Amino acid sequence: MTPSKLSAARLPDFHIRPDPDDGRLSQAVFGIDQDGKRVDLRVVNERALTLFLNAQEIVTMMTIGDRPDLLAVGYLLNQNMLRPDDIITGIDHDEDLEVVVVRTERATNYEEKMKKRVRTSGCAQGTVFGDVMDRFDEIALDPDARIHTSWLYALTKKINTQPSLYLSAGAIHGCVLCQEDRAVAYMEDVGRHNAVDKIAGWMWLDKVSPADKIFYTTGRLTSEMVIKTAMMGIPILVSRSGFTAWGVELARKVGLTLIGRARGQRFVVLSGAERVVYDMDARDADGEDPRHARKGARAGEASS
Repeated sequence: MTPSKLSAARLPDFHIRPDPDDGRLSQAVFGIDQDGKRVDLRVVNERALTLFLNAQEIVTMMTIGDRPDLLAVGYLLNQNMLRPDDIITGIDHDEDLEVVVVRTERATNYEEKMKKRVRTSGCAQGTVFGDVMDRFDEIALDPDARIHTSWLYALTKKINTQPSLYLSAGAIHGCVLCQEDRAVAYMEDVGRHNAVDKIAGWMWLDKVSPADKIFYTTGRLTSEMVIKTAMMGIPILVSRSGFTAWGVELARKVGLTLIGRARGQRFVVLSGAERVVYDMDARDADGEDPRHARKGARAGEASS
């Protein structure tokens, strides 16, 4: 898969974003704190969603339940079950039955493929099918893509101060598709792989080019995150969290720029450093406001 060399049209900030006020996604509960006092808080809802491709059941996912159409299409794309030239004739979601059906013009049968699953390190039981790595070896990411440090500092601040389910309820991952210093599409879910798949589905359905994009995640830079980002054709992957060795190895193999521990004025590049343009002194960037620091941030900074 070779991304288009043409720069995509400029997209607005937060063209699509989380809705922390959506009452279906979280609920109020109360408990008792360390002093024996009542505390009231919100927790995210978690529900099952069974995905069918035409007449074949593919997987049951645990998800917060928003944007099931994007999640379904993105999952099928990232598992190499939808081809770039496939025509989707319908996406049907039944909320009561907790089922989403993607219908394609092409007849599909993945019975043999379903026998070759690999459980990944993603939370909420992520899976990757065995033949995905065959396609991974054919990926060519745009070597001319760039990320400016000024964009990186602006993005980390913008994303972490954006109203979200994480800030209102916690226990959730966020992924953001970015273009230069703009956060274009922001998705959240209980598993980071679900958030990635929602963005993949949105990009495919809206015909958004990946060649000039940056992918941001709150989660670890694991093999799964590297594989999915590369499969989407996005050349730059950023996280406020750390790395796994296999994630780094795969990023170097495919030529993906891998930036981790991106918090406030800090970041580390372990792959594809040639795409980074140092146009801003780190000392001129804003530090991370403790009110918006995500879990483990201060501990991570102390040890890194």
